[in-house]
Amino acid sequence: MSKIATREAYGKALVKLGQINDNVVVLDADLSKSTKTNDFYKAYPERFFNMGIAEQNLIGAACGFAAAGKIPFASSFAMFATGRAFEIIRNSAAYPKLNVKVCATHAGLTVGEDGASHQSVEDIAIMRAVPNMTVLVPADGVETEQMILEAAKFNGPMYIRLGRSAVPTLFDENYKFEIGKGAIVREGNDATIIACGIMVNEAVMAHESLKSEGINARVINMSTIKPIDKEIIINAAKETGAIVTAEEHNIIGGLGSSVSEVVSEECPVVVKKVGVNDTFGESGTPTELLKKYGLTSDDIAKAVKEAIAKK
Repeated sequence: MSKIATREAYGKALVKLGQINDNVVVLDADLSKSTKTNDFYKAYPERFFNMGIAEQNLIGAACGFAAAGKIPFASSFAMFATGRAFEIIRNSAAYPKLNVKVCATHAGLTVGEDGASHQSVEDIAIMRAVPNMTVLVPADGVETEQMILEAAKFNGPMYIRLGRSAVPTLFDENYKFEIGKGAIVREGNDATIIACGIMVNEAVMAHESLKSEGINARVINMSTIKPIDKEIIINAAKETGAIVTAEEHNIIGGLGSSVSEVVSEECPVVVKKVGVNDTFGESGTPTELLKKYGLTSDDIAKAVKEAIAKK
């Protein structure tokens, strides 16, 4: 199975997008080699702007481009894009509904050795709470490219969460990403695993492991966190009676919280959350960190069995 980091797929998608749409501009906070926006710079230097290590200015300038009719893609690490620039995102981009795409890389624990200062496990919660903001998390390189192309067609502020480490390619050319829609990637009626980002692959592996034990778990790729696909969640709750969420993010305020909000109001069933348990990370390899913080396929499979036991 081939692997590519979603940040790398992002860089390639920007180049393709630049060929399609002359209004696309790309801004970066002096991290273009890491965010892979340097791919766009090499192809379209006149439409690339390095704003320096000044994340608030990065977003403010992107808002100016949007107000002038351009389609700005603004990138930095997730920790700094959503942390340092939060007030500008809220007041200058989201409040007036400007067409700014905040595409943040190096999200989650799999930043690895950079440690807790760079591991953003709060960014989904922060962005999800901002009115008018659409929040997207691709599962692989294929979905990333489709997501970036669709983002350029979408009018409004958007946060796209991207990763540093290479992840397996799950989808082929037949896959169709749609903003606001989840996708069933494995069928099953004993329980449902709803995952986003790198955890979709872990969920698929958990599905296979559980299947060998006679448990058929449905797997849903929830690549749009906001607006959440209520219909697919409600159907899963009614048809399987138990849900496990899986995210490379704090279990407070992210995918698990969003799913729980829908389930509690529409079809109450047990929901167990696999994610970072309200703690900071530490330095280590991505594999080591996912194991230590309970974000592996084995952890998901265990949670599925516990959820089924409570049905």
